[in-house]
Amino acid sequence: MGTLTTVVCGADDKTYSGPQIGETATPFNVVAVTGPSRGKERRIDPGKHFPTTVLVFVHGIERSIVPLLTIVDQYGLEKRDAVATEFVFLTDDRAASEERLPLVGQSLRMQCPVSFSSDGPEGPGNYGLNKSCLMTIVVSKGSKVTANFALVQPGIADAPAVVGAIAKACGDADPPTVEVLRERRQKAAGGNGGRGEGRMEDRPPRAAPKGESTTELPGAAPTDAKLVSMLRSFIQKSNAEADVDRIVREVEAYVKDDPGLTRQAVGGWTRVLHLKYGTDYAQKAGWELVERLKKSR
Repeated sequence: MGTLTTVVCGADDKTYSGPQIGETATPFNVVAVTGPSRGKERRIDPGKHFPTTVLVFVHGIERSIVPLLTIVDQYGLEKRDAVATEFVFLTDDRAASEERLPLVGQSLRMQCPVSFSSDGPEGPGNYGLNKSCLMTIVVSKGSKVTANFALVQPGIADAPAVVGAIAKACGDADPPTVEVLRERRQKAAGGNGGRGEGRMEDRPPRAAPKGESTTELPGAAPTDAKLVSMLRSFIQKSNAEADVDRIVREVEAYVKDDPGLTRQAVGGWTRVLHLKYGTDYAQKAGWELVERLKKSR
């Protein structure tokens, strides 16, 4: 969800994805594909264990992402005592992801945790991730977002700004340059830090789909935990019509006679409905809910 932070992707283009600066990076579930918890679902709760969290959401595995991916991984490794860095792939095929992503991690010599979102290709429902962005990087201090990078075509040119944002969040007054991080990476890999790059899919960088909106998304992220939970339940693709109707009734009962909660519900449902999350029936019922709540204010 998040109102979305502007990131300049070109001279005149702006793209939005993920929670905005000042908003809350809320907890969500992933399935680990590296480390001792491989194959198990676990919860990521930004700010709970580390003062700084870096979430790298990846919509596709392409060669174009490798330089930036490995630089962020290297800096995350070096600052691991102060920064929790997680690479979260967004996929709709759990079996294929469990088989393939560990190989990707090994190929690229990833040192920070790699996982895939339990919520499928759309990612956490209240994060409002833009599918036209091959990579979305969210930096938070505690649970409050301090930087957001919505990258349609990620590349090494983005690395200085990303490293700088992480350094600022974790209090690193003298962060290494991208060139130094690359050299350290290559040295650790025996002088062949880029070896894994050739194993990635050899595809050109992906451009934004024609007609993709580049204006700020409507609505806003709820801050009430119960509303966030209801919203996550509402957009599940497995919901039957009865499930959607039940959640709508619960929402209306919960926000009744509370203007603040009503405003949060209108903002949250407007955001996810605009992004086309949920079933076709949920889209219809959701917009009807928004209209009723607007009239009740």
